[in-house]
Amino acid sequence: MEQKIHQGRNVKRFREMLNIKQEALAYDLGEDWNQKKISMLEQKDVIEDNLLKQISAVLKIPVEAFQNFDEEQAINIISNTFHDTQGLINYSPTFNNDPIDKLIKLHEEKIALYERMLKEKDEMMVRLEKLIGK
Repeated sequence: MEQKIHQGRNVKRFREMLNIKQEALAYDLGEDWNQKKISMLEQKDVIEDNLLKQISAVLKIPVEAFQNFDEEQAINIISNTFHDTQGLINYSPTFNNDPIDKLIKLHEEKIALYERMLKEKDEMMVRLEKLIGK
């Protein structure tokens, strides 16, 4: 069964996405328009082409968006594209760019290097003493 596109509902969705009130859209469409008329328009399944063109110009959205946008299809595309939406919604990467942590790490590496060098020096001294003592 083919789903029919509800053009009035699409006008309402795009208007709300743009955070435009019905009164503002009515004002932009001309003095023949008011909030109640916009409300009635948004309930219509099909809107005349010339009126859709006017709304398109005011909202700066292509006419095709009002004629072809289907919420169920969009939801299907999104749900089939993103398998792990929970991970995308809660995605908040943490970057450890703290220079103090880096300095501390470098300092600890330097201490470990000095300890290895001291150990090697002690081992070398023991070997030299054995060679001299023989």
